Amino acid sequence: MSARDEVLARLRAARDAGGATAPEVPREYRRSGTAPPGSAEVVDRLVETLTDYKATVHRVADEDDVSATIADILENAGVTTFVAPPGLPARWLGEVTARVRPDEPPLSVAKLDAVDAVVTGAAVAIADTGTFVLDALAPDQGRRAITLVPDHHVCVVRAADVVSSVPEGIARLDPTHPLTFVSGPSATSDIELDRVEGVHGPRRLDVVLVAPRA
Repeated sequence: MSARDEVLARLRAARDAGGATAPEVPREYRRSGTAPPGSAEVVDRLVETLTDYKATVHRVADEDDVSATIADILENAGVTTFVAPPGLPARWLGEVTARVRPDEPPLSVAKLDAVDAVVTGAAVAIADTGTFVLDALAPDQGRRAITLVPDHHVCVVRAADVVSSVPEGIARLDPTHPLTFVSGPSATSDIELDRVEGVHGPRRLDVVLVAPRA
């Protein structure tokens, strides 16, 4: 009997024996944050961790300021064409002069590669890890491809959606939806720790944080 046959035989025997039960998974980890979602402490922590990950944070007082901020970001980056999910709030783009390509019907990878940037919202942001999460079924976030192919991602995050810890963030998400966790611009490094950005996602990340200062 080969090693492969022996392994398969053991698997079949274990399957046929029955009676095995999965052990109870302890869930004694901290589920709530040290400060309430959207509080000044949590928002400031998110800014700190996002900056550590080399994202650029633009803090605005309310959503009336989002459009002008996105317009400035795209203009300063030389963006002429960008993609947006079909449900992105129109008010966020009111002052934007760059051409928008709605992802409806879904753009091909070649067409996504031809645009300069993508603008989305976010489902939740996690202050402790500097992470925001995109729900592919949310109308203002769109399918995963639109945030992985373009080289520049502009994401709008509302203070009310900022939580402290990972368990808090997970509790706000639907695990049956396609989810993308983003912690800074795409980057990797080799054994010599030479950092390379833009390998498997956007090289540049701008976060527009809608949160008035205390």
